[in-house]
Amino acid sequence: MNLAPLTGATFAIQLHTAAAMIAILTTIAIFTRARGTATHKTLGWVWIGSMLIVAISSFWITTGGPVMGYSWIHLLSLFVLTGIVLALRNIRKGDVEGHRGWMIGMVWGGLVVAGAFTLLPGRIMYGVLLGG
Repeated sequence: MNLAPLTGATFAIQLHTAAAMIAILTTIAIFTRARGTATHKTLGWVWIGSMLIVAISSFWITTGGPVMGYSWIHLLSLFVLTGIVLALRNIRKGDVEGHRGWMIGMVWGGLVVAGAFTLLPGRIMYGVLLGG
């Protein structure tokens, strides 16, 4: 592991990465505990807060995309912002299945897929984890 690519990155990238790490750890904690409990709800708010930071901070990361520095991966940030609103709306209406669907979709799209793209050669996290 080499933290130099991350420590030399912009504040937006460092904030984005820190919030993503919190979201990943919180996801693991949520998936290993009972649903609907006070702990689940507290962890859920931590997850939402961290994912809001991940999504919003991504709009200050504009290197390499074809449209004003933005790339198609920024669409995942819009998906997460929309998903948070709809997941909260669903759970407040008592629609547990709808809530679960949006939350799992955001984990896969906003963390797993987006996270996988950070491991491509030339990306900062590739350099951090794989030393490129």
